[in-house]
Amino acid sequence: MKLVRILILSLLIWSCQDQPEEARKPEVKPTPEVTPFKPISVELVSKAVLYEANIRQYSNEGSFNAFTEDLAVLKKMGVKIIWLMPINPISTTKSKGPLGSYYAVSDYTKVNPEFGTLDDFKALVNKAHELGMYVILDWVPGHTGWDHAWIKEHSDFYLKNRRGEIIDPIDFRTGKSFGWTDVADLNYNDMEMREAMRQAMIYWVEEANIDGYRVDQAYAVPQEFYDKTFEALKAIKPVFLLAETDIYHPGELGLVSKFDASYDWPGHHLSKEVAQSKSNAMDYSRHIDRTLRRYGTENIVVNFVSNHDENSWNGTVEESYGKAAHAFMAMNYTTPGMPLIYSGQEYDLNKRLRFFEKDSFPKTKGKTMQLLTQLGALKNNHPALESGAAAGSFQRLPTSKDYQVFAFERGKEGDTLVVMANLSKEYAQFTMPYDGVFKRYQDFKTKKLSSSYQYDMKPWEFWILIKE
Repeated sequence: MKLVRILILSLLIWSCQDQPEEARKPEVKPTPEVTPFKPISVELVSKAVLYEANIRQYSNEGSFNAFTEDLAVLKKMGVKIIWLMPINPISTTKSKGPLGSYYAVSDYTKVNPEFGTLDDFKALVNKAHELGMYVILDWVPGHTGWDHAWIKEHSDFYLKNRRGEIIDPIDFRTGKSFGWTDVADLNYNDMEMREAMRQAMIYWVEEANIDGYRVDQAYAVPQEFYDKTFEALKAIKPVFLLAETDIYHPGELGLVSKFDASYDWPGHHLSKEVAQSKSNAMDYSRHIDRTLRRYGTENIVVNFVSNHDENSWNGTVEESYGKAAHAFMAMNYTTPGMPLIYSGQEYDLNKRLRFFEKDSFPKTKGKTMQLLTQLGALKNNHPALESGAAAGSFQRLPTSKDYQVFAFERGKEGDTLVVMANLSKEYAQFTMPYDGVFKRYQDFKTKKLSSSYQYDMKPWEFWILIKE
């Protein structure tokens, strides 16, 4: 019996030795990078980076599926909220260009076949949720394309001229057309139209589990519509709501308060003026102080150097900012608010993407990708940089060259950051009455600040320092 056991053991040993090395190792399956999904919340929004996705131009395919493949790249950049430009079918009647404008919607509850199917879109949302990111849709409530079924079935849903003809949108400031001739202006005095629009917005939250909306031309819709609609959306799940407007539009403060976030258009325009030496660091500092006073702590401003309108119609980041681009990207992440990245910005996009036809850009990782990844980590992980109701404190630090150097301190829960930036094209030599020992954000090397020091900064140089 003992001999039999020895023979069996010998056979087992021989059998294992005869197999290749890989076969003898136990199979180890890689652990997927999946984050347990949590509904969007004030806490998550407070440290979020926003990414505007132009699906048509993001890839050669211009599809939901191609964009989904890159979601992990966005996650590494600290992106928490993905804003998709309108995904609805586009009208062909009175269309501009070969493919038309995203904003000429022909059906609010369908997807543009150019991008893929409804299932493809749902897969995008599900993958984003697996990675701990959220998806909001660009919503166009002010007008539809001329192919929309409402044009024939419910003409009262639209504004008309004295001859009873449906009209394109009119600029209330001038009484003349905006020139958006590819769309028809909706009539919010019609309660049936309001309810149809509300149900369409509810549809995407229930059907595809999206996490909110960026509302196009938000100021063109009565505030009462938002009251009832947002209440209905939030009864389904928590949502994030971004308004394309700002408090510097007359009467817009009440509207902005209904949303979680809105744009800092004046700050964007001012930052370009500073980059072009038409304004200075003190002007920029005063704007931030004024905006904080007017917005209060509840509303979040979205800070940006580019978006779809700016890129296509007003110029690339290179055209608008030149060598100041990285300095203002850093300001957008470290001053109070939510930073926005537009498709291609992370790849040093230096072309104006065509708006009404297919285009794309090369995905070559360079210094901007590295910078945005570092800034994203800072924004995600430092309480001092939180925004909204949970915002870290903001205090401007005086320097001997306030018109050239912008310096400030952010702080919360023992977390302190100091940012110093030379917002000019000239070298800066200055002093600053501030003492402390810090780590530089990009390499964690020690940096001592002292009231007795004279600092020297190159044009557009910036320091982000973390208190030890």
